[in-house]
Amino acid sequence: MNPQLTQIYLMPGMAANPSIFEHIDLPKNNYEIHWLEWQIPNKNETLKDYALRMCTFIKHDNVVLLGVSFGGVLVQEMSKYLNLKKLIVVSSVKSHHELPKRLKLLKVTKAYKFLPTQLMSNIDLLAKYAFGETIKKRVDLYKKYLSVNDKTYLDWAIKQMVCWSQEEAHPDAIYIHGDNDAVFPHSCVGNCIVIKGGTHIMIINKYKWFNENLPKLIEG
Repeated sequence: MNPQLTQIYLMPGMAANPSIFEHIDLPKNNYEIHWLEWQIPNKNETLKDYALRMCTFIKHDNVVLLGVSFGGVLVQEMSKYLNLKKLIVVSSVKSHHELPKRLKLLKVTKAYKFLPTQLMSNIDLLAKYAFGETIKKRVDLYKKYLSVNDKTYLDWAIKQMVCWSQEEAHPDAIYIHGDNDAVFPHSCVGNCIVIKGGTHIMIINKYKWFNENLPKLIEG
């Protein structure tokens, strides 16, 4: 292992497996990429305890940690316990204030406890929850990327997302958001890099932007 390489750990979004990062390709003489995967949460596991457990998969010091969507929430929590070179949050939220009204309502009414997560094996429904859109002609694409449909995980993840309590943006994070994100439409304000035409799945369909710009952001 080359100690001169910058180690980059990538965390996918809710219900997604790390193959969403398959097109992220950075110069191999400078960077080594590691994919993180969702673990099934323990009963009554808090987001803090889960973040601490996920930190055990980080095998290097001074790493770059990048998370997408709910994975972006998780890496912000993980950053409290790690020495990072850079924290990058993509297609996510900076605080609970940026959550859309429908998620805030789920929290107030506690309706998240009654969502039909047992039906999430229906790939169309899972795509609507995770990506904010139905599958239409992309069924094979979503079957490939959305594989974490365990009911225990989904119940936990939805609760942690709607009940996240962070008040302010992480002072050291780089936030990247698309101006056409249907899942988190209020996250382009403040300290944020906005990608024109970027949707909630821009890590997949705008990977060329990330391949070109991530090295600049990491070293800047």
